[in-house]
Amino acid sequence: MKGSVRKVAVLGSTGSVGTQALDVIRAQEGLSLCALSAKNNVEEAEKQIRAFSPAFAAMADPRAAAELMLRVADTGTRVFAGREGIAEMIASCGADVYLNSVLGFEGLFSTREIIKTGKPLALSNKESIVTAGELVKKAAKRSGTEILPVDSEHCAIHQCLRVGEHGEIKKLLLTASGGPFYGYSPRELEKVTLEETLAHPTWKMGKKITVDSATLMNKGFEVIEASRLFDVPGEKIEVLVHRESIVHSAVEYADHAILAQLSLPDMRFCAQYALTYPCRLPGPTEELSLAEIGSLSFARPDLTAFPLLALAYRALSDGGIYPAVLNAANEEAVHAFLDKKIRYPEIAEVVTAVYEETPPLGVPLTFKQIYQADAEARLAAGERVRRIEIQERKLSR
Repeated sequence: MKGSVRKVAVLGSTGSVGTQALDVIRAQEGLSLCALSAKNNVEEAEKQIRAFSPAFAAMADPRAAAELMLRVADTGTRVFAGREGIAEMIASCGADVYLNSVLGFEGLFSTREIIKTGKPLALSNKESIVTAGELVKKAAKRSGTEILPVDSEHCAIHQCLRVGEHGEIKKLLLTASGGPFYGYSPRELEKVTLEETLAHPTWKMGKKITVDSATLMNKGFEVIEASRLFDVPGEKIEVLVHRESIVHSAVEYADHAILAQLSLPDMRFCAQYALTYPCRLPGPTEELSLAEIGSLSFARPDLTAFPLLALAYRALSDGGIYPAVLNAANEEAVHAFLDKKIRYPEIAEVVTAVYEETPPLGVPLTFKQIYQADAEARLAAGERVRRIEIQERKLSR
């Protein structure tokens, strides 16, 4: 990157990872923001446009796009609207690297459009790989797009794999903070509140991913993502609870040597690694002092108290549409929990029920089948939530 400026497009710029990626761009003279997209947060998008002066911007919500156009008419930034607008922005902005931090299954659309450009994809949207990993990787191979993971665990593994050969891998070790309920029994989990669930001990994240961290569903998704990103079967991926969130993941090689990546829990490090790869530059994160940390601990997760992690391993094994079904049902259940329609234990109940009721589909799998499975799983999860609400009202009378 010496002597050159790398143009970056950030999709999902108003979310947690998106805003931290902008911190990285602000701190690095070798990076410039050429385009951004958001869903409907007009106020934050306007602030970002005025701070970074990108040539292009897009809003997934057409009404939000219309409002943003009026607000930034004096800046020279061209604003696109809706899915078609986002696709046009991706194709025409001329970015050297794209960061996709769009939240949820919707991010698959942006991933597919970015891959068409053939440019590197810094991927924070795990749903793209969880739901359609095989298809996404095939498309990326055809276009020449390199996928650079931004999730802290996969970013760590990507770094650890740079010192060995794929055939030498014995095991991937994915670390998990354990969330706010580490050590809780199933009975204790029946009484936890939304506020307690959102109180993550080490990471500052959006509400949805914070709930997924509390149920260990997020770690389950990361198992599927790791398997597909790095071509490693599920039986060679082990999850370890690591409360300090300093070791972000590790790779064990055939000779039993374990290589790990350590740093303070800060997503800006991961965003910068992907945006500046293969270079390493001084970053905006604090230096890790092992002497101050003192000690590090590791433990196996409790699959009885956190059954969604085990269900994710099953979805990886079952393959086909099942990872997409798992993701869709979970998104709907978590949103219901955030709206206080269901209780914490009922998240797993809804997801498991929808998964069990879904019949398998034949292969080869297509994107159309994935989108259809997603829609059907959401409807089924919504119906489950309504049944729970009706039952709760009857019990409260």
